[in-house]
Amino acid sequence: MLWERGYVGTSPKAIQVAAEAGQGSMYHHFSGKAELAKAAIERSAAELQAAAAEQFSGEGTATERITNYLERDRDVLKGCRIGRLTTDPEVMADPHLRAPIDETFTWLRARLTEIIAEGKQQGEYPATLDAGQTAATIAAVLQGGYVLARAADSAEPFELAVRGLVDLLEGVSG
Repeated sequence: MLWERGYVGTSPKAIQVAAEAGQGSMYHHFSGKAELAKAAIERSAAELQAAAAEQFSGEGTATERITNYLERDRDVLKGCRIGRLTTDPEVMADPHLRAPIDETFTWLRARLTEIIAEGKQQGEYPATLDAGQTAATIAAVLQGGYVLARAADSAEPFELAVRGLVDLLEGVSG
């Protein structure tokens, strides 16, 4: 619900109805909406990290593993479950809700940096390629692709951004 409606648009009552849970049950586990939202954000973050880790730990070159991550099946028009939350002012204003979002993107950039560094060590990428900058670029292109796709109400801009990024990675690889 956070992904689709945002923090303000997700009421405790709507959550209770969707979960088929009573008010007492919800408040037995969570002290309020913010605590419930944090748990939902942390769960989404863990799922995103697990899915990315699966592509990153697979067989293949650094470019192949990054490409597998970029080209995995996604609901592009819904946007990234974590990235979309950055546009929610209520979430961004609360350090406890913002923290798992920042941690997720920090993890993603760090893991991409490691993979690119591995590619450099294997001679796949030139020694002059900055792994951290390239990792940040990959994350930014992916998130920007979601925004462009949602604005166009079409997955095509996302797919073009991913394809362009893969072409760039293949172009710098040995």
